[in-house]
Amino acid sequence: MECCSGSNWMECMCRQKRLDGKEEKIGGNMGREEQINYTKVLLVGLDTGEEQDFDHSMEELKSLAEAAYKQVVGIIVQHMPTVNKAFYIGTGKVEEVREYAGQCQAEEIVFDNALSPSQMRNLGGELGLPILDRTNLILDIFAIRAQTREAKLQVETARLQYFLPRLVGMRENLSRQGGTTGGSLSNRGAGETKLELDRRKIEHRISELKKDLEEIAGARQTMRKKRNQSQIPKVALVGYTNAGKSTIMNRMVERYRDNMGKEGSKTVLEKDMLFATLDTHVRYINPSAEENIPFFLSDTVGFINKLPHGLVKAFHSTLEEVRYADLLIQVVDFSDEHYRQQMEVTAETLKELNAGDIPQIVVYNKADKCAMTALPRRKEKQIYMAASKGCGIEELVELIKEHVYADRVEACLLLPYDKGSIVSYFMENAAVLEQEYREEGVWLKVSCHKMDLDKYAIYQK
Repeated sequence: MECCSGSNWMECMCRQKRLDGKEEKIGGNMGREEQINYTKVLLVGLDTGEEQDFDHSMEELKSLAEAAYKQVVGIIVQHMPTVNKAFYIGTGKVEEVREYAGQCQAEEIVFDNALSPSQMRNLGGELGLPILDRTNLILDIFAIRAQTREAKLQVETARLQYFLPRLVGMRENLSRQGGTTGGSLSNRGAGETKLELDRRKIEHRISELKKDLEEIAGARQTMRKKRNQSQIPKVALVGYTNAGKSTIMNRMVERYRDNMGKEGSKTVLEKDMLFATLDTHVRYINPSAEENIPFFLSDTVGFINKLPHGLVKAFHSTLEEVRYADLLIQVVDFSDEHYRQQMEVTAETLKELNAGDIPQIVVYNKADKCAMTALPRRKEKQIYMAASKGCGIEELVELIKEHVYADRVEACLLLPYDKGSIVSYFMENAAVLEQEYREEGVWLKVSCHKMDLDKYAIYQK
């Protein structure tokens, strides 16, 4: 019935539309989630002893299921040293899962790890219910959360790339199209299989999506070039999903709104849920109009353990904001007992994005939930804070300024009156501490980038 258990690939698109419809209903009735029809799911995990914290992985799977608006009605775990190549779990356990699924009236069965196409097909045949793995579940969440055109295109691309290898083994649907009769020379031969037709349709759709995404990426690249030309530092918030990245951005926007333009003062979605936002948002933050030391702050999609490679690839253009940042702010949920493992996942994902060597500040957020007093606390490149209460925002901004404006120098310049463009440049890109109109020209005392001072050193006095 469902695409994930090996039926017609068009069911995958039907599933996408059902998820989109559910999101529209949620968006129109914020705070009234009782109207949502939750799907009853049974979670299944296999502990081979290789995973560092298997119990936490299952807890996270439960949170993912709930984020996809599914009701967890049961959990089954098997302890086995190796994965069963045919069914992932043991054949005896398959029977137990089938019986328990019937007892708890489960509508879907979700497995904690990625399943191979053959495992998914075999399990679907034996259990008679839609089968989802962790990857498919995360894709469902992304499909529900996607709001902008770019995010929707990225999610659809990832879903089709995930589904493409799972076309194999569609049994009765694989019968060949009829050849010709009566000696006609048109359409000679055995014809294409249904599998080949579906594969070509999916590949064609993926190609169309990639072209659309390339156009959007081109526009994003143009905006990025403009930001680069301004020489304003770029700072990116990164970290595990639901660590508080959007909260930090919103508190900064609210704190320094008077120094920002109308468009830049918009806040972003802030909610206590996994993957609340998928789009990268960039805001111009200017902590002090007098000092004129602004920076661009970007909020990126959160990371998670076993984040599907297809999603990272599909969201590559969005995540490029991380690669081009001058400074990364790794936001950590300090109240989560597994925060160290989450930091490891973040480090691995940044490495995959070729952003592992960019300087970082580590923000231990939600420290107030750990009964930590005297917040905020700062220690070199680390800060303990509580963003939801606005605690630590100014201290974090000071830390950011120290890093991205470390090369700032003070100097005095005397610029001839016919060099008004240079005067304007320093007015826009430096902090003008003093200004006098003299007979020889405009005298400025500025705090600016060393690179700018070197460029106009001939005017230094």
